[in-house]
Amino acid sequence: MIIGLNLNDMKRSLLYLCIALLTTAPGLNGQKPIKVLEDSVQFGNYLYPGFNVTIPEAGYDKVLKNWIKTQESGTKSKVQTDNGEMTIFGAIIKEVSPSPVNIYSRLMNEDTLSRLMVSIELKKDQYVEAAVGDIQLTSARNYLKEFAKDQYIDFVKEELAAEEKILRDLKQELGSLENSKARSQKTAKNKRNTVNDEQEKLLVKHNELSLLSNEIIGKNNEMMAMPVGAGRDAMAAQIKELEKRRKQLQNEIGKSENRINKARSDIDQADRAIPRNESEQNVMKSKIDAQQAVVQKFIDKLNTVKLY
Repeated sequence: MIIGLNLNDMKRSLLYLCIALLTTAPGLNGQKPIKVLEDSVQFGNYLYPGFNVTIPEAGYDKVLKNWIKTQESGTKSKVQTDNGEMTIFGAIIKEVSPSPVNIYSRLMNEDTLSRLMVSIELKKDQYVEAAVGDIQLTSARNYLKEFAKDQYIDFVKEELAAEEKILRDLKQELGSLENSKARSQKTAKNKRNTVNDEQEKLLVKHNELSLLSNEIIGKNNEMMAMPVGAGRDAMAAQIKELEKRRKQLQNEIGKSENRINKARSDIDQADRAIPRNESEQNVMKSKIDAQQAVVQKFIDKLNTVKLY
């Protein structure tokens, strides 16, 4: 059974489809939470007190690179990696301890997040945990949260930059369409002026041709009545010059008519191009409106993550 749709139904259907596509587009599911939880962290065959940090969406490789760089910041010590487990001795984390610390960590790549397992050793066999005091525990948690937040912010900034580039490209395409329309309008105007100018010139040339043709007929009749001699030869020379001028006028008229035909063809192309251009502009403006909404969603997402 075929069910007919009127125009309003079709418009509503298209609107619902656009909304559905917008809300299900990649990256538009909203920001995800950053979690920093106390947890037992396994390194080798042992469990250590530490933290379980979730870093939403950010790429594993970039987070790993930044985590290593963060640990090595301010110290000559280097992170050693063995089977995915990272160790650094003498790391400087002033937010957590005035003295160098040892950090044991592992970064895992999960479906929509990176999970960072971290244990911070203040001194031999003494780790950041509830037993060492809430102030140091909170400081470590905030330090790790800020790291995770920075990674998430960088990721969302990249998302936003990509969507802003799409928006710029769309606006550039709209600008090209607007310039193309302006050129078509200018062409049509100039070519109409050309037609008017050539038609005025044609009127003058046709009048001149008519007078010249009548003059040639008169001169021919006059020459035919003259006896053979120098006078008749002189009249023949005059007629020959008049014939040359008539041929020149006919050529000029032909060229002018060709210019008119070419100008009219250009006018017709321009007049047909303008409505197509306007239709394309309307489509492009709709795309820009939709993309601006996408960009705004990522701006909102970025602002929300910054408030974490």
